[in-house]
Amino acid sequence: MQENKSAQGAVQDEQEQLIEQARIRREKLAKLVSEGNNPYEHVKYPVDAHSAQIKADFEAFEGKTVTLAGRMMSRRIMGKASFSHIADKSGTIQIYVTRQDIGEENYASYKKDYDIGDIVGFSGYVFKTQTGEVSVHVTSLTLLTKSLLPLPEKYNGLQNQDLKYRLRHLDLIMNQEVKETFRARSKILKEIRAYLDGLGYLEVDTPTLLTLEIGADARPFKTHHNALDIDMYMRVETELFLKRLIVGGMDRVYEVGRIFRNEGMDAFHNPEFTSIEMYQAYSDYFDMMDMIEDLYKTVTQKVCGTLDITYQGTVIHMGEWTRMTMKEAVQKYAGVNYDDWASDEDARAAAKAAGIELDHGENSTKGHVLIDFFDAFVEDKLIQPTVIYDYPVENSPLAKRKPKDPMFTERFEYFICGHEYGNAFSELNDPIDQKQRMVKQVEAKRAAGNKDAQVDEDFINALEYGLPPTGGLGMGLDRFVMLLTDSSTIRDVILFPTMKPKK
Repeated sequence: MQENKSAQGAVQDEQEQLIEQARIRREKLAKLVSEGNNPYEHVKYPVDAHSAQIKADFEAFEGKTVTLAGRMMSRRIMGKASFSHIADKSGTIQIYVTRQDIGEENYASYKKDYDIGDIVGFSGYVFKTQTGEVSVHVTSLTLLTKSLLPLPEKYNGLQNQDLKYRLRHLDLIMNQEVKETFRARSKILKEIRAYLDGLGYLEVDTPTLLTLEIGADARPFKTHHNALDIDMYMRVETELFLKRLIVGGMDRVYEVGRIFRNEGMDAFHNPEFTSIEMYQAYSDYFDMMDMIEDLYKTVTQKVCGTLDITYQGTVIHMGEWTRMTMKEAVQKYAGVNYDDWASDEDARAAAKAAGIELDHGENSTKGHVLIDFFDAFVEDKLIQPTVIYDYPVENSPLAKRKPKDPMFTERFEYFICGHEYGNAFSELNDPIDQKQRMVKQVEAKRAAGNKDAQVDEDFINALEYGLPPTGGLGMGLDRFVMLLTDSSTIRDVILFPTMKPKK
């Protein structure tokens, strides 16, 4: 009890100190404004160089005058001369400030009115200190923005993980590696686009708000459109609209789309995330396998400089991919042969013997049981890049059946480090078969209590005009970024992840 009181007291003392610091900063701002030096009146500043650029090419910049701007992260006042470190978009650089160079009045203001966290602009010439640190000898210094709240203590930084996600702006200020993660995300997306554009794909945008809840398994967010007085749903995928475009003759399309699913949250799931879906006419799922393997190799090499990367302590050989059917994978890792099951009852008995709880209970078919075995025994074993293909028709409502084995579909997913990263099909283009599957899916959802689920009749209508043989694939951008940046949770690669509001 005494320890709890001590901890509470420490927190209260810290809060009181922060309140006091904020009060003092506002007093400094009031003083500046009263003297005609309102820092918020600046509308622009003529920046012509950045810290990383100067450090990387010191010989070219030595002795030259540069103009930079950034946030003051440290300050050492040493009488008539002082040092500060300034953080800009590319890193940090030291500045050397003297009373002689900027004038007595400005130097006094720098010492008394400036605070850690303030945004400053400065000009001066580039040099190296006696310790060899690249620096700028300041000849002009301007306070561009007054920071009214103190930054976290320098050495401890922003340690609370919850606060890091809630206060991403502060996380970015304090942690350079966080900036690097999001720079990498931008580069990964740029390279994916370049790869697809190079193959002749056209990037498109499709609706985010839908007028019906389609029969997909994912649960959507529901809202209401006041002007039309209708309920609407946030999209859970971009697939059906993109396939309409293939019907319309746009043979290669892709969309970088924000997706919304009203489901659980964990290290690999956020209610809103980014997917990239791509569709190619006159191709099949083997073509999509070839493409996604090559895309991952290409982007990994360009972003990481190597095909051997480390994720959470495990070396991943991105240049080496394995392919197995789902039946082969279950036989390899669970020791069970699907072809030995003569009936659904045999399959359920095998699951019971293996201690598997069936997702569909006594209604489970052989296909359902195969999927349950895969989930229980296989997925977490797939560490190196692995393509699993030929999925049962039971869980593949949008994939084309295998002509010689209609209980299975031309579908694959690919796995790395025990997690799924993408999903692909030879797309189902038979409108009659497609409607039958969608009807069954909607019936199942309604039987489970969801009365809003509907068959997308407009999509069926599009298929009736004729969808050419098409290969389609959807990949999760966030998970790929996690992999290439060695991030343990999806929240580390989404700038503003979904958080429960604090009371």
